[in-house]
Amino acid sequence: MDSGSNIIEVWQVFKEYVDLCADLGTSDEAFRDALGSDNNLDKAIGYFLEEEVDEDSYDNEDDY
Repeated sequence: MDSGSNIIEVWQVFKEYVDLCADLGTSDEAFRDALGSDNNLDKAIGYFLEEEVDEDSYDNEDDY
């Protein structure tokens, strides 16, 4: 990779999938079922659902 901008571009693409899932009719319940596997995903889902996510339940050693 030439620079950090490539990493940023990839992250932006994946972040947009939460919105895409919602646009395609994914239910709030399905989003809630996905909580707990990844801190960053949980933050995105929490933002979408306008709910606070419990960040204390994560071990920061596993969060990349």
